[in-house]
Amino acid sequence: MIQALIHRLFARRHFWRHATFGEVAELYASRMMRIFALRIVTVFTSIYLLQLGFPLLFIALFWLGFYVMRIVFSWPSALMVARLGPKHATLISNVVSAAAMALLPLSAHPRIGLLALIAWAALHAYSGVMNDIAYLVDFSKVKHAAHAGKELGFMNIIEKVATGLSPFLGGAIAFLLGPQAIMVLSAVLFLLSAMPLLATAEPTETHIKLRFRGFPWRTTWRSLVAQGGVGIDIFTTTTVWSIFLALVVFGFSSNRVYAEIGLVTSITLFVTIIISYSFGRLIDGQKGGTLLRVGTLLNSLVHVLRVFVRTPLEVVATNIANEFSTAGYNMPFLRGMFDTADYSGRRIEYMFFMEVAMNIGGLVASSILAILLLWISPVESLQAFFVVGAILTLLIATPRFALYKK
Repeated sequence: MIQALIHRLFARRHFWRHATFGEVAELYASRMMRIFALRIVTVFTSIYLLQLGFPLLFIALFWLGFYVMRIVFSWPSALMVARLGPKHATLISNVVSAAAMALLPLSAHPRIGLLALIAWAALHAYSGVMNDIAYLVDFSKVKHAAHAGKELGFMNIIEKVATGLSPFLGGAIAFLLGPQAIMVLSAVLFLLSAMPLLATAEPTETHIKLRFRGFPWRTTWRSLVAQGGVGIDIFTTTTVWSIFLALVVFGFSSNRVYAEIGLVTSITLFVTIIISYSFGRLIDGQKGGTLLRVGTLLNSLVHVLRVFVRTPLEVVATNIANEFSTAGYNMPFLRGMFDTADYSGRRIEYMFFMEVAMNIGGLVASSILAILLLWISPVESLQAFFVVGAILTLLIATPRFALYKK
């Protein structure tokens, strides 16, 4: 049903494709359900751990260990994508994600809770990196080079619809039925999200042997450094921001916090839909480099402003500004990354390195938060982290993609 709706909305705008639009529509549909399943839980994971009584330092170290796992699992994930193809790797990753979600409710158990939490982190890390690499390889292969900005705009709309609706629905379900209910729902959605991708063949060759000799470091190293900044930004916007809201704005003593944070997170949905299409046209109009730099600067400013947020209205305003700035840097960044992958001759290898770089950024960010928590109070640590994050995320503007030099 989702795939048919996407066809009806967007197919006529893609008459210029050499490949069938079905390949992109399947990817849109799968990505939407995957993001919905992921965001319905990840927005609230740290809050759930706070409710279970884990101290904030433990949570920071938990995410640090999580990013270490993602880095370790990046290599076997890249091998899986090369051997089976991105679509089958996506199927496997979603099955693993469903299994992981079944373990998360057990983290509340007094005897096996910690073991269940570690097992969830390991499975979730493995499935996450495999899905990321598979998605990037798949999209970079089936996109149309001349209109990739527009396709990224559509993909961003699809992702933001899922991202916008899932916190609200997930928060409402958690408020009414408890957080364990959204974990079960997430597991079901993970299983469903791989189904659209099985309608067509793999877009790439399978049983590919990864080769790193002669890898074009000269044209890619700056984008790898910038991708580390993306990892820092993701940790700041999702994990640290949700913790800050729970501690400073809403409180976390009752399940009402899930509904409140879910609501203020979802309000930004319509703003994102409008800017995604507009930014896509700017990228195709050779304005992507400027958009990347401006979006990065605005994103850093938003992180600084988070320090002063105290009311739900200020949360909504900050989230809207964040969606605007994040779309501003993320869409041209992805377009430049896909162009680099096309001309590198090492598509899977490049996406593997980009995945590692992003998780190194998350590792650095979680380490900084843990260090701050050793020296100052939790709220002051979060506020200081926003300032540090604002500085470090300026790296996102430094990739010098060849596409934007033309």
